[in-house]
Amino acid sequence: MNTKRMLRSLSLVTVLALLLLGSATTGASANGADHVRWDIISLDFPTVSAGGVAFAKTPDNLMIKLTGSGTFVAPASGGTSGAVTGGGTWETFDSAGVSTGSGTYWVTKLADWEFANFQAPGLIDEIGDTNERANGNAVLVIEYSDGSQGTLGIGCHGPGAPAGIVEGVIATKGYVTYWAAQPPTTPDVDANRTLFHLEK
Repeated sequence: MNTKRMLRSLSLVTVLALLLLGSATTGASANGADHVRWDIISLDFPTVSAGGVAFAKTPDNLMIKLTGSGTFVAPASGGTSGAVTGGGTWETFDSAGVSTGSGTYWVTKLADWEFANFQAPGLIDEIGDTNERANGNAVLVIEYSDGSQGTLGIGCHGPGAPAGIVEGVIATKGYVTYWAAQPPTTPDVDANRTLFHLEK
């Protein structure tokens, strides 16, 4: 084999190797992606179901009320994703508790997903596989039906969760920052609770 033909053969082998490596890497990333369902849940202790409500406030007591559920695919490499579905309803209130607007919202993007751990047993799950219940947090980019943009932060601190996770939701709507999640109080209060299901 002459030198020119040898170099051509080596070049072809190199290209094929790089293509195979790229395919293997892409496959590994796809297989490592997290497929997650999120819900603002209803709790009739010890049973959890979809269709709950959660509240968040500003420092001067403006308040937003949210319902919702959806799904997202979080890349194995971390970061953002457009593979999202879902949304819910919103209603805002002034500091006196008077409604100032309402409508629907939908999720347009995943900004961040942080998995903490799978939950310990103890709840009856009417949403999904009880073995897939997960603790963690997610930040979603959302669009409101009145044309305003915002974010929805979801924190799930369920059975067996590590310290540091705030249960409930936070949100922005335009420039308004509803960054004080209203905490769940006792098991008999059906509000301010969330749940993730992470496909195993």
